[in-house]
Amino acid sequence: MIPQMDDHIKTARKKMSKTIDVLKKDMASIRAGRANPSLLDNIKIEYYGVLTPLNQIAGITAPEPRLLLISPWDANVLPAIEKAILKSDLGLNPSNDGKVIRLAIPALTEERRKELVKVVKRNGEDAKIAIRQVRREVNDTFKSMEKKSEITEDDQRRGEERVQELTDDFTGKVDEIVEKKEQEIMEV
Repeated sequence: MIPQMDDHIKTARKKMSKTIDVLKKDMASIRAGRANPSLLDNIKIEYYGVLTPLNQIAGITAPEPRLLLISPWDANVLPAIEKAILKSDLGLNPSNDGKVIRLAIPALTEERRKELVKVVKRNGEDAKIAIRQVRREVNDTFKSMEKKSEITEDDQRRGEERVQELTDDFTGKVDEIVEKKEQEIMEV
């Protein structure tokens, strides 16, 4: 295979890997009825005039399967943390004892589980679309290279086959991630 084509395929692999990383991060922030510190990854607190991620101003642990414990390093920030959690779309009620905040994670209703599965599937489909877009870009590059006579028609076909294998591999990974998260959500 021509070095230029290899470079394009390596770039495609990197872009597809980033898509998988983003999907995993999105899946971690979807609540599955189990306490997981990554649920609070998207929460930002006003701390000395700067929006700061919660995990940078407090320790977050899950001492029990349905409980998160938030221990801020500065007790003065407790009210701000509480307010940010209440404003978030997580639907959790923080309980503040003056030193730590406890977040009881309620069991999910069947209806809520089904809604979350739909969100998971939509995120998975978005990831697949992004992966297919990368494939389309690389294939277009190969076609233009062939038109400019930089590569032969056979090289173009082989390159497109390699990109298709890569695409199939990454869409398979997306399916695995989605299926695993679905099972986690539907587990009672």
